[in-house]
Amino acid sequence: MEKFMLLFRGSDVYQPGQSPEALQALKQKLIYWVADLHKKGQHIASEPLEPIGKQVSGRKKTITDAPFGEGREIIGGCTIVQAKDIDEAIEIAKGCPILESNANIEVRPIQKVEM
Repeated sequence: MEKFMLLFRGSDVYQPGQSPEALQALKQKLIYWVADLHKKGQHIASEPLEPIGKQVSGRKKTITDAPFGEGREIIGGCTIVQAKDIDEAIEIAKGCPILESNANIEVRPIQKVEM
């Protein structure tokens, strides 16, 4: 089994002006989805991100206030899953309820690093 990171971007319910009820309903669906992945032994970790942060850049270590990207490009959170290959990781991502809210999920293999 390999590890894959699912990066979540652009959900409509996280855009300004959306109802708190819509956000709560999506969060509940995500909790059930993660619980199901956990039961199947596929879930490793999930973390939502706050919409604030800072970025440190370059040799001068310049600090920039952010979220990092414009509107729907901002990463809202991630989940790490185990799958036999990227195709299985994509199938896992397709089951995520955040897609119902017009989001996108980037699926990335996590490199193995030997120490």
